[in-house]
This record gives sequence, C-alpha cells and structure tokens, in this order.
Amino acid sequence: MTPADGDTRTPFAVGDRIIMKKAHPCGGSEWSVYRIGADIGVRCENCDRRVMLARRDLERRTKQHLPQVG
Repeated sequence: MTPADGDTRTPFAVGDRIIMKKAHPCGGSEWSVYRIGADIGVRCENCDRRVMLARRDLERRTKQHLPQVG
C-alpha cells in the first residue's frame, strides 16, 4: 500500500529511537528499535530490557519517533 491508499503506518527502522508515552518500570522512557519483522523489537535504553511489540501496539504507545540519523 502507498500513503495515497490510506496507509498511515509509521516507518520504523533498526536504530530508530522511540520515546514512549508511559515510562518503563525502571524509569526509562527511551527505547531503540533492534528488530523489524512481524513484531518490532525494542530495547530500553536505561536497563537494556528487550521487548517485542506488534506494530499497531508500538504506534499507539509511541509519544515521539526519532529516526536514525545517517
């Protein structure tokens, strides 16, 4: 699907930084994308905990998406 067809998915890429709406129990709210597939793997920048989320859930929980520079 192209954006003209009504596709509003956020283009995540490995290395992107994501700030979540709610903080992780460790206190960190910044995550980095480490895997793209059927689910998206993110890693907490504070405690290195790895979590797999469905794209829809990740888009809903994201406060700010900071694409990888370069």
